[in-house]
Amino acid sequence: MSTERPAKESHKMIAAIAKFCESVLFKNRIPFLLFFLITSLYLGYQAAQLKPDASFQKMVPASHPYIANYLKYENELRPLGNVVRIVVENPKGDIYSKEYLDTLKKITDEVFYISGVDRGNLKSLWTPNVMWYEVTEEGMVAGHIVPEGFDGSPEKLDEVRTNIVRSGRIGSLVANDHKSTIILAPLLETDPKTGQKLDYGQFSDNLEVKIRQKYESEHIKIHITGFAKIVGDLIHGSKAIAVFFAITFVLALVVLFVYSRCWRSTLATILCCSLAVIWQMGLVRLLGYGLNPYSILVPFLTFAIGVSHAVQNINTMAFERYSGKSNMEAARTTFSLLFIPGTIALLCDAVGFSTLLVIDIGVIRELAIGSSVGVLVIILTKMFLLPLMMSYVGVTDACLKHQAKRANGTHALAHVLSRVTEPSIAKLAVVAAVLIFGVASYLARDLKIGDLDPGSPELRVNSRYNQDSAFVVANYATSPDVFVTMVTTNKDECGSYPVASAVQRFQWQMENVEGVESSASLFTGMKRVISASNGGNLKWSAISRDKFISNAAHRTLPSELYNNDCSMVPVMIFLSDHKAETLTRVVSAVEKFATENDTKDMQFKMAAGNAGIEAATNMVIKKAERQMLLLVYGIVALLVLWEFRSWRVTVAIMVPLYITSVLCEAIMAQLGLGVKVATLPVIALGVGIGVDYGIYIYNRLEHFLNQGMPLKKAYFETLKTTGTAIILTGVMLALGVLTWVFSDIKFQADMGLLLTFMFLWNMIGAIVMIPALVAVLTPSLNQRQ
Repeated sequence: MSTERPAKESHKMIAAIAKFCESVLFKNRIPFLLFFLITSLYLGYQAAQLKPDASFQKMVPASHPYIANYLKYENELRPLGNVVRIVVENPKGDIYSKEYLDTLKKITDEVFYISGVDRGNLKSLWTPNVMWYEVTEEGMVAGHIVPEGFDGSPEKLDEVRTNIVRSGRIGSLVANDHKSTIILAPLLETDPKTGQKLDYGQFSDNLEVKIRQKYESEHIKIHITGFAKIVGDLIHGSKAIAVFFAITFVLALVVLFVYSRCWRSTLATILCCSLAVIWQMGLVRLLGYGLNPYSILVPFLTFAIGVSHAVQNINTMAFERYSGKSNMEAARTTFSLLFIPGTIALLCDAVGFSTLLVIDIGVIRELAIGSSVGVLVIILTKMFLLPLMMSYVGVTDACLKHQAKRANGTHALAHVLSRVTEPSIAKLAVVAAVLIFGVASYLARDLKIGDLDPGSPELRVNSRYNQDSAFVVANYATSPDVFVTMVTTNKDECGSYPVASAVQRFQWQMENVEGVESSASLFTGMKRVISASNGGNLKWSAISRDKFISNAAHRTLPSELYNNDCSMVPVMIFLSDHKAETLTRVVSAVEKFATENDTKDMQFKMAAGNAGIEAATNMVIKKAERQMLLLVYGIVALLVLWEFRSWRVTVAIMVPLYITSVLCEAIMAQLGLGVKVATLPVIALGVGIGVDYGIYIYNRLEHFLNQGMPLKKAYFETLKTTGTAIILTGVMLALGVLTWVFSDIKFQADMGLLLTFMFLWNMIGAIVMIPALVAVLTPSLNQRQ
């Protein structure tokens, strides 16, 4: 923290680089402006081609062993994986009426022809793959649920009722109260004819237009659940983001003008930040990415970061013009003063974003790449284009008058805040920070990994999707939260007695795990068939060692209960919810059983089903959380150390950031928000962006300390010249994400709330804690005269 540091060779080199860039830039203003114009037109064209891009595999940790196991048997497990459930309800009666069953047939036919549906595995009371079985005096008989020649007569309706009971589908395809039925539609991720990926937004719109809007009436209610519907609703909700962006744009315009009183610098800043957004979107398109519900937030961040950093340019430009310099001189001085601290601050932002790459989930990695691209673009538009524009447009007379008024003010707030450098007050501030850290750490101890609410936590509790999900849970015995364990065997051995015995013991143990409602497998059906083949005697409801009996039962069951070469049997475990604690208990139980019972010929492998995929996601998040935090803090600290060459300064800047991170975790724990795909990026973003305040503050503080000023006076001068701009930086960042709170998409609202808190608290921490820590760590600075 020595005042001799500017003489060091490294700083001479940095100053030389800044001087060289300044000379090249301002001696070639026209060529650079033409470059920015041409590039903006080209990237604007590319940005206009950007399209929504969401897929199942991008939303899950594709390289996790659980997901690898699922993808290996994707075709066989499709009915248990990416499935849409369409519930057709009769709110004024039951399903046993001609009108209801005719409507159900029309809806089934409509769903059959919707692009993306795996038609061969579509299930409904009307599809031929849903049958009833019965053993009579004449042997085994079977048939379709809705009989041939159905005409809606009382006799046929009674037959349908009997067939449903005989099929054993009550609680799965038919509601417990017989007032609704489910159409089960597995999806194809890729169209086998065109090779095009499934467009989840269009698929969701098709469900709404062709099913819900077309058939819903006072006599028919439609409820739709499934991963594809969640993604579709997220895409639909994200369209409102344009409105929030417009609000943010207007707020930025107003706040900048009120702060600067200069329409020229305000418009120049807004133009540069808008170009940064266009460049970011255009480059993302060139990199081969699209927009998903997560990456659609990146333009907000790009704009907010650009505006918040540009505040420093406006402030410095106005001060230099007020000092008597021309537009050109003031622009060049602004560039020289802000080039190094601004670039370092933005690089820290990029580091914060890039650490998200350790999270092995496609949408988060695209968020990381898009955000990092946005920050790098801001370096060009804010650091180079804005000073060029300001060298031409300058500032207005109103701005200079406002600057004179500020310069000649009493600076009462700056006087108050500068007292935090006094030894006694600095120590009190540090003690207060320690207490805040302790309380936050205590409150954050309850922070959980994963979802903490039923339904889809990405959407609001009162959203249509979550209401539909609650209806399914309340009226059907088989929960929509399914955890699938795959039992692999040698070829043609999946139905053998040793496998059957192990699977039955596995099901019994899993059904005794808290949170497990029931289970089902090939052998659940085989026991029922064997019992039925013996007069329905319950004594025969067991797996037989006799291969002929087992094989006969095996052949009557649907092929979805085993794979083509009979080397894998899925075991479906139906859960009460997909909360983190439930999934942890289930995974532990499966792992324990597998460890004790796996052999070279039979292995129990996880996991498929929506709950299995959620469990894999939670594991990836848990592993990545600490790794990401260590990376973001470590790399940002190294950049700060490289810039200021002092471990004391590095500690002073980094400690407030860590306290804010712990406070954020405490707030998440108290609000019932788990660490998941939507919330984990917040901490990395908050640290990467939050360090900006510290870099700008200490850069100016160091400037005055190098003039020999004592710490208190140096900090007072820092607050006079850049304090208001620092506060405005925090306000602009917060405004940029605050509008997300009103989004219909809950995870966007959660991110907006948490980022708003982190941006504002980091700003407060930087203004109060950095000078206090500097005073405590280097008391000699207060002893200067």
